Amino acid sequence: MKGRDIISAFDFAREDFMRLFNEAKICEKKRTLRIAEDKMAITVFLEPSTRTRLSFTAAMLKIGGKVMDFGGIEASALMKGESFEDTIRMIDGYDPDVIIIRHKVEGSAKMAADIAEHPVINGGDGMHEHPTQALTDLYTMYKTFGKIDGLRVALLGDLKHGRTLSSLSYALSMFNDVKLYCIAPPILQMRPEVVEKIKDKMPCKFYNSLEELDEEIDVLYVTRIQKERFTDLQEYERVKGSYIVSPTLLSKLKKIPIVMHPLPRVNEITTDVDAMPQAKYFEQATNGMYVRMALLAEVMGLKIPAE
Repeated sequence: MKGRDIISAFDFAREDFMRLFNEAKICEKKRTLRIAEDKMAITVFLEPSTRTRLSFTAAMLKIGGKVMDFGGIEASALMKGESFEDTIRMIDGYDPDVIIIRHKVEGSAKMAADIAEHPVINGGDGMHEHPTQALTDLYTMYKTFGKIDGLRVALLGDLKHGRTLSSLSYALSMFNDVKLYCIAPPILQMRPEVVEKIKDKMPCKFYNSLEELDEEIDVLYVTRIQKERFTDLQEYERVKGSYIVSPTLLSKLKKIPIVMHPLPRVNEITTDVDAMPQAKYFEQATNGMYVRMALLAEVMGLKIPAE
C-alpha cells in the first residue's frame, strides 16, 4: 500500500485487511519498532478527536517516527479566512511522509488527497467515512473469533450520521456469508447510499428495536446518537436515549454477543456492562493503535519485521 491514499474502506481489499491483521499482531507482540526513524507524519484534526488522534500519534511514535500536530482549528490561519485548499498545500509543502486528516465536511479528505503530493489518510470526514476505524473494528472481531467470514453483526444506534458504520458496513461486505442487522429509529436508519453499496454483497435486515431481533448475533456494535450532527434539536430530543444497553437487555438475546463501540460513550451502554467478558470497546480502542502502526508502515513503504 506504499504511497496510497486511504480515504474510504473501499480503498482496502479483503487481502489488505488480512495482511494488516497479521502485521498488527506482530506490532502488538513487539510493542515498539524502530523502522520509521527518518519519517514524519502531520496530524490535521479540524474536528474534535481523542482516540483517532492519539492512536495515530502513538502508532507513529511506536514505529519510531515523528509527529507534527497541526493544532486546533481555533489557533490556525483558517480562522483568519485561509481556504482549506491553501492550508493543505502549505502542510504538504513541509514534506511529510503521511498526512492524517479529520474534518467535519464530507469529501474533505478526498479534496486533501487530490491536492497533496504525499499520501493522505482519512481520520473521519463528516458523516461520510472513517476507514481506519473500520480496520480497527474488523481487527477486534478477527482477534475474538479468528475470522470475519460468517459473522452476524448488529448495528445499534445512530446509523444515519455514523461515518464509522458506513465504513464498517463497506468493509464487512468484502467478506463471505456475513449478515448485517441495522437497528435504529426510522429517522436514524442507515443512509440509502450506504445500503445501495452493500445490498448486493451482504444480506441486511432492518429493525426499530433490539427486542425485535429474533436471531443469534455474534457482534452488537453500539453507537451514540450524535447530537452535533442534528440540524433540528427537537428531533434529537425525540430520539436521544432510545437505546440503553445493559446486562439485563443483553441477557434477553438468544446469545450474548460481544459488545463494541467506537467511543466516546455517553449513556447508551451502562457501566456495569464493562465488567462482562463480552465488553470489547476499550480493547477495541487499544487495537486501533496496533492496526494503525501496520497501516502507517505500509503507506510509508516500510516493512514490519517478522515475528
